[in-house]
Amino acid sequence: MKKHTFRKHKLEGTDKMENAIVMKNVCKDFKILNRHEGLKGSIRDLFSRDYKTISAVKDVSLEIARGEIIGYLGPNGAGKSTTIKMMTGVLEPTSGEIMVNGLVPYKERTKNSERIGVVFGQRSQLWWSLPLIESFRLLRDIYMVPKKDYEEMLELYRSLVDIEPILHKPVRQMSLGQRTLSDILAAFLHNPAIVFLDEPTIGLDVSMKAKIRSLIQGLNAEKNTTVILTTHDMGDVDALCKRIVIIDEGKKIYDNDIEHLKSYFGSYRTLRIRHADDTWEERVIDETKEDVMDVIMKKQKEQKIKDIQLQEISTEEVIKKIYENSAASKESAAVSDVAEKKEEATV
Repeated sequence: MKKHTFRKHKLEGTDKMENAIVMKNVCKDFKILNRHEGLKGSIRDLFSRDYKTISAVKDVSLEIARGEIIGYLGPNGAGKSTTIKMMTGVLEPTSGEIMVNGLVPYKERTKNSERIGVVFGQRSQLWWSLPLIESFRLLRDIYMVPKKDYEEMLELYRSLVDIEPILHKPVRQMSLGQRTLSDILAAFLHNPAIVFLDEPTIGLDVSMKAKIRSLIQGLNAEKNTTVILTTHDMGDVDALCKRIVIIDEGKKIYDNDIEHLKSYFGSYRTLRIRHADDTWEERVIDETKEDVMDVIMKKQKEQKIKDIQLQEISTEEVIKKIYENSAASKESAAVSDVAEKKEEATV
């Protein structure tokens, strides 16, 4: 399958805005010990210098304007978490430059931490046995938030979501959705310039997802907070992000808005067919290779069709196609390498 190469385009107006994050040719390598099996192998590993170098992030350049909500996407192991850890100052890049809020995050980690908020998976920053309001008060003291600003933020929270039922509830008694909502509120409490959200709606029901998406949009609009969102839920991306960045094998392969991304797959359509037993069948069709009517006629011969829907390709399907193209390219490259080695051996 042919691999698509995406060009970088600036979104309209972003060149006039101050950049919250600037990354230039950032790379991150890890040295990993080649371990041996068994007790003897473990003892040998204590004195071994047999390391291999893994490149988690490869020459990534990125500019994020203040106030943007960015979807930072990629398959598992693509380098998303490593990039986020460098932005937050947890990791130092092997090479390249990175500036967050005008600071070098790994050199000025304390100052950088004061200006960012983070929600990483299930790692809560709330105190498990305390009511939510007490966690908020502790965070207010930790970040030295003026009382007036703190009260204004609570009022803003009340205007965006109904927080009264959970304010005096211990965190350990909350549902998963309530804890996630509370963690996001805690991340925005000190009015950070940037908030990093890692899979904020994972495992939540439809109602709570909608509430959290609405909250993130409201806080972004009111405070002009830059939001970096990593997720596998394309519903989050469609609802929140005007721009997405896709990374694969440590390399940035796309940086633009969603509609521009879909234009690369303009010939694709999603065909939904409802059969006589009221079950729906869904299929993505490339109109350069198949005719939609031919597909429908073939299905009609197999069984009776009650309803037909033809839709534009969804964001989820587009991302899936990109991942599939990338995987196919890797497999093709591997086959080519094997063929070349066989040819060299024969010669």
